[in-house]
Amino acid sequence: MTKQSVKERILETALDLFHEKGYHGVTIDEIVEAAQTSKGGFYHNYKSKDALLYEIHDVFISVVLKKTKEAYDTHETPIEKVVAMLYAFTYVFDYYQRHITVFYNEGTYLPDEYKEVINEKRAEYQKLIEQVISDGVKFGSFRKEISTSMTTMAIIGLVNWTYKWYRQNGPMTMQQITSYFNDIILRGIVTKEGYEEALKQQLLIIE
Repeated sequence: MTKQSVKERILETALDLFHEKGYHGVTIDEIVEAAQTSKGGFYHNYKSKDALLYEIHDVFISVVLKKTKEAYDTHETPIEKVVAMLYAFTYVFDYYQRHITVFYNEGTYLPDEYKEVINEKRAEYQKLIEQVISDGVKFGSFRKEISTSMTTMAIIGLVNWTYKWYRQNGPMTMQQITSYFNDIILRGIVTKEGYEEALKQQLLIIE
């Protein structure tokens, strides 16, 4: 097993403590003691507890952006892109479940300087989704009467809420859940031609 750096140890410790006690229920002293480091070690890696909470968000949003861009760039049709991009999005809800739970529960406490950076990254992700929906309408894969912005927000809202109820030891894997999400999203926005493409590529759940 690879030995954790001091920074990684602090982050992992903070995740557990924030999840257990809440952001305001945890002091830097507690994090330092539980992480078996010093205050010097803490401040060498994080200038404040706020910076640590921001890092928790940045870890998973950076992965989301990277994987979503790859999905957009490496797939051809809008339908393929939507499906792949949703898998890229939900991946973090499985792998970074603690990060996401802590941030969504405690992120309101962040100062505006951090929220601005976070909002910029979220806007970048939103634009990627909007682009692929717009592409799909343009090329006849998605219905022309749908709203690009409302469809995008519906997709993001559907996935974002997953952190509240998803359990890794639950009856469905994240891959199965994502397949279900893709099914209901595609059925709601595809044209007849898009539906036939999705069936041909086996992207819909067929009973």
